[in-house]
Amino acid sequence: MSTHDPSGPQPEGGGKPSFDKQSPQPGGGAPEGEPSGPTPPEEPPQGPPGGEPGGPGAYQGTYGGSAQSGPARGRTPYDHNPYDQPPPGYGTGYGPGAYGTPGGGPVPGMPPLGTWPKRILARLIDYLLVQAVALIVVGPFVDLGARSGSAEAFWLACLIYLVYDALMLSRDGQTLGKKATKVRVAMLIDGNIPTQSAAWTRSAVFILPALLCCAALWWVIDLLFGVFDKPYRQCIHDKAAKTVVVTTEV
Repeated sequence: MSTHDPSGPQPEGGGKPSFDKQSPQPGGGAPEGEPSGPTPPEEPPQGPPGGEPGGPGAYQGTYGGSAQSGPARGRTPYDHNPYDQPPPGYGTGYGPGAYGTPGGGPVPGMPPLGTWPKRILARLIDYLLVQAVALIVVGPFVDLGARSGSAEAFWLACLIYLVYDALMLSRDGQTLGKKATKVRVAMLIDGNIPTQSAAWTRSAVFILPALLCCAALWWVIDLLFGVFDKPYRQCIHDKAAKTVVVTTEV
């Protein structure tokens, strides 16, 4: 015999069992407890007007200040003109002074340029040393009194000079003649010792045209070019190698 009282309170849902899935509600709504549809994407939080970052950790420096690690806003690394400044490195390769230290050269930090008497005397010392070596080498094998013998000695002296000059300059910027007259060859851009390529280029441009044509005429042209060159007094071989002659008496 049933004890159910139809007049008593009915269970939730009218006494009917509940299921996980319920029938759709009229009007196309979703069942109770189910999401009503695709959730619209959340909009990113809006910053201060103008698009400027304003949250914690945002850039707090001033325009052009040191707190900014990258380029200033609205500027790129290419906005800076590197030619507004003098060549870097003067004072490191040219001597003990720091960058920007006044010197006697046309660029801050550069020592005074080597004077023409010292430069010419240095060349003469080196040439006489090399010529003496060449005469000793070829003397026993040729007649130095004959034209052919003296020409062979000259050719040998030029080749020895080329190798000697390039090796000495790439070592410390000085030949024996330059050490005696206290001048040295330096790279124009930073004052450092000439690179291997610069040293060989400088020596080749000074020597090889002399072998191909009249030596005395080429050396006079090369010298006069440097005399009228401003402001670095570069001869043609200096122009080709991008070097400059400075004094070591600072």
